[in-house]
Amino acid sequence: MDLDSAIAALATVPYNELREDWQRLYRSHPPRKLSRDLLELGVAWKLQERALGGLSATTRRQLGELAQAMEAKADLAKARTLSLRPGARLIREWNGETHEVVVVEGGFLWRGKTWRSLSVIAREMTGTQWSGPRFFGIGRAKAARSTGNDDADARADD
Repeated sequence: MDLDSAIAALATVPYNELREDWQRLYRSHPPRKLSRDLLELGVAWKLQERALGGLSATTRRQLGELAQAMEAKADLAKARTLSLRPGARLIREWNGETHEVVVVEGGFLWRGKTWRSLSVIAREMTGTQWSGPRFFGIGRAKAARSTGNDDADARADD
């Protein structure tokens, strides 16, 4: 049976069999009061995951970080903030010139001057309005896993 047929057939599977399928696929009992719709969605997800592959390692890690943030403070905003540590280096090539920005306490060091934000540096480099983190290729995930080592580079090529 192909994947589409297997998923379509879930609508006709009795509720108790859906719970058994969930237990077999997830290797744990489904929540007691889980609706039929959610059981079908969960079983369909696992069937698709087995046939097509699951989430990427990066996505699984990001979901784990969000879950930890929710457990700790129930505040997802904190998990999304930029948190580069002093000593991290950001390297960006712009108009044939390589620029290196070093994260320091209270800002960013570029061309011998400390700047308050990456966006101000990006504006100085380009002459246009930029999101500094976006300009330097710093996504939320990249920023969160920065080690702060002197060798920690975040490279973004245009």
